[in-house]
Amino acid sequence: MLLRMTYIKDIKNIEVAAVFGRYPKQIREKMLFLRTLVIDTATTAEGIDRLEETLKWGEPAYLTKSGSTIRMDWKKSSPNQYAMYFNCKTSLVDTFREIYGDCLRFEGNRAIVFYENDEIPVDELKHCILLSLTYHRIKHLPMLGI
Repeated sequence: MLLRMTYIKDIKNIEVAAVFGRYPKQIREKMLFLRTLVIDTATTAEGIDRLEETLKWGEPAYLTKSGSTIRMDWKKSSPNQYAMYFNCKTSLVDTFREIYGDCLRFEGNRAIVFYENDEIPVDELKHCILLSLTYHRIKHLPMLGI
């Protein structure tokens, strides 16, 4: 699957661009790849007409009217890993674990965690992103409608 490459200069929110700019180079590339997955998923998803890129708790965050916020970050305290965060008060991560527990790594009920050398299961992760970006429309369905 070919994905359009996104660079820091393409980020319109200068505060978000500054956060990406502070990541170590090898992590920055991985984080920008996650960002591209979120944007591409939102762009092709039915019913999502606007994706907002901002900072929440100092971390790049992505919001839609119909969804739950997705955040992503890297921490100096765990230099070989980075993560995509979801609202812990939703059923999102529990659902992700149920369907993708064999190919994704989780932290509690709030994150999908990646290690620096992991190969990202793109289709599975994009499905998780889609479920989060449309969560308010599907949260009442068993297993989020899967």
